Amino acid sequence: MQDLKFITASNIINLRTKAGMTQSELAAKLSYSDKSVSKWERAEAVPDAYVLKNMSEIFGVTVDYLLSEHDQWEAPKKKTLLDKYQIDVIISVTLMGIATLALLIYVVFWLAGDLQPIIFVYATTVMLVTLLVLQSVFKNGEHNYIIIAFLLFAVISSFYFTFREFLHVDFWQLFILLVPGWLIIYLCSKVKRKNVDK
Repeated sequence: MQDLKFITASNIINLRTKAGMTQSELAAKLSYSDKSVSKWERAEAVPDAYVLKNMSEIFGVTVDYLLSEHDQWEAPKKKTLLDKYQIDVIISVTLMGIATLALLIYVVFWLAGDLQPIIFVYATTVMLVTLLVLQSVFKNGEHNYIIIAFLLFAVISSFYFTFREFLHVDFWQLFILLVPGWLIIYLCSKVKRKNVDK
């Protein structure tokens, strides 16, 4: 006999789809969030008795029917390699979009007779900030400390070239900040987060 979570999940999916309901519609009828319905259908949890009773009334079946095996069903698969590939494509396209925009701005200035290579320094900073956000969202911050190290260099370079270009001041001493900055980033990367989910 299959695990109770999988049996219940299979029954909920079958009854909901036969009733032509979305997860959100079922959630609204049960006064629950669609995330809860999604969790039940992924067999990560079993609804409590009160919810099962309400669900049985909505679908016109018994609570026993919801908890009994009727057909074969497999748990949804976790993220596949294709998902990771798609995420990498999304990140790459986003970064290339920023680089293309920077190149377009550079060409416009070039055609106007005013070369502004500093645009690429700013674009690099924007790309690294974007990469940091996307890595945090899609990849749980995997290797963020490396991106932050490059971002620190890009930010300091932006300040340096801005001062040099527009104020005609050479503040090369700004790059000294990289030493303690990178040291802090390195030490922070060695701090391991405790897993509080039990």
